[in-house]
Amino acid sequence: MNALAVSLLAFVIVFGGALLGMCVVLPESHLREDVKDVVRLSAGLIGTIAALVLGLLIASAKSSYDSSNTQIKQFTSNIILLDILLEQYWPEARDLRVTLREALPPTVDQIWNEHNNGNKSEPFVATTEAAAFIKKVQELKPDSEAKRDLQARMLSAVANSRQLRFELFAQAHDSISIPFLVILIFWLTIIFASFGLFSQLNPIVIVTFFVGALSVSGAIFLILEMDRPFAGLLQISSDPLRHALAPLAL
Repeated sequence: MNALAVSLLAFVIVFGGALLGMCVVLPESHLREDVKDVVRLSAGLIGTIAALVLGLLIASAKSSYDSSNTQIKQFTSNIILLDILLEQYWPEARDLRVTLREALPPTVDQIWNEHNNGNKSEPFVATTEAAAFIKKVQELKPDSEAKRDLQARMLSAVANSRQLRFELFAQAHDSISIPFLVILIFWLTIIFASFGLFSQLNPIVIVTFFVGALSVSGAIFLILEMDRPFAGLLQISSDPLRHALAPLAL
C-alpha cells in the first residue's frame, strides 16, 4: 500500500472529524458538565488505546526495519568473505570470482523487486547466475588440506547467504493489514470529533486540530514506510551490497 496516500487519507478523515465535531450544534441539555465528563472519559479511554496501538506499531515496524537492514549487512559481509576465500584458493577459483561478480547484481535486483512487486504469491526462484555459482563451488576438487578447509568455509558462507536470502524472501509482504488501519483511523477520528464537540470555531482551535491530525497521520506514515524497508523514502540502500566487490584486475 502507498504510505503517503494512506497517511494523507488518514489526515483528511481525522481533521475532517474534528471540524465536523465543531460544526455540530448541541442542544442545551447536552452541554451539562456530567455529559461533558462522560464524553471526555470515553474519548480518554479510546485515546489511551489508540496511543498504545500507535506506540506498539511504531516499535514493531522499527524492529522489522532494523532486522531487514541487519540481514542485508550480514548478506554483504558473507559475499565479501566468499570473495576473500576464493582469492586464497587461487588460481583454480579465478573463474568463480568472476561468476560471483556476475551473480551479485541480479540477486540484488531480485531482492528489491520482490519487496516492491504487487504479486506476493510468486514462489522463490534463485537467479541463474547464483545457481551457477553455488554449483561451481560444490564442484571444486581441492588437492590439499588447506584447500579442503577453504572449500568447507566457502560452503558454510554459501549456506549462510542462502539462509539470509530465504528469510528476506519470506518477509516480502506488508505486515500492516488494511482492516487494522481502518479501525485505528476510526478511533483517532472519534477522539478528534469528541474534542471538537465542545470547542469554539476559531483559528487557534483549527490550527491545533490541524497540527494534531498531521502528527497522527505522520506516525501512520512512518509505520507504513518502515514496514516496507526496500521501497519508499526510508528504503534500505542497495549500493553497499552492489559495490561490495571490487572489479577484478584481468
